[in-house]
Amino acid sequence: MDFKALTPAQKRQFYAEGYLIVRGALDPQTVARLIEAGDRLCASERLENRQRSADGLFDGFRNVVSLDDAFLPLLTWPATVPLIVQLFGPRIHLATSHLIYKHPDPPGTPRTKRCPGWHRDIMYTPEDLGHAHIPRMEMKCAYYLTDLSEPDSGATLLAPGSNHAKARIVIDPRTHDPANALEPSLRPGDAVFFENRTWHAGGANLSGRIRKAVMFGYSFRWVKPMDYEVQPRALTERVDPIGKQLLGATADPAGRFVPGGSNEPLIEWCRNHGVTYEPAA
Repeated sequence: MDFKALTPAQKRQFYAEGYLIVRGALDPQTVARLIEAGDRLCASERLENRQRSADGLFDGFRNVVSLDDAFLPLLTWPATVPLIVQLFGPRIHLATSHLIYKHPDPPGTPRTKRCPGWHRDIMYTPEDLGHAHIPRMEMKCAYYLTDLSEPDSGATLLAPGSNHAKARIVIDPRTHDPANALEPSLRPGDAVFFENRTWHAGGANLSGRIRKAVMFGYSFRWVKPMDYEVQPRALTERVDPIGKQLLGATADPAGRFVPGGSNEPLIEWCRNHGVTYEPAA
């Protein structure tokens, strides 16, 4: 995996505000390949790994990295994953890869609709640990494949700084948002990072077009993946050592079992590129 340096400004923003936008993370050709693969999956009758709402407005697939080779390069994508390693350190793996197609809301839908509503990530951690005690342990890299430069196009809304909140954030009943809600303006190929403690919600899609995105989530290796238990061996055999670590392969190249997963090539990658990871305050 090539090296791309995280700038001090990017690091400060992500740690302080809980999100970061990487413009032009995907080139147009890659965007086109991902849309082609996503359209093919969503047009299929496949039910395995599918996540679809009863009203048909939400469709997609979990663990999509295992379903079509078009998504596999995103596992170690050079414009984003080196930044993730610098933010989260070398002891990480893939927690989720989620293709999400958000269809237009029907006419008359208020622009204040939020689906899903404002929440933090990783299942029931707020209920299990309490909002004051949730650690920073996962981040999403959301690649947007369609144009979200106009308001109310179905972007994921963010509450900057809410990653430090020690209680539920206050939602204005008139706007259905916190006071500092941010609706990012995004072009095809832009990526948005946000960590598990950052409050976020699904904005209304009044654009008349399907909002297409794929979200790759990375977590510390002691956090259980969200949408797979063990990846198929046929998949882990097609990637390099860093990819094997990220996919949670359980053996080293000689086939010997390694507790917690494959050996840790990202530690060597960090050493080779002078990356020193320090946990965020």
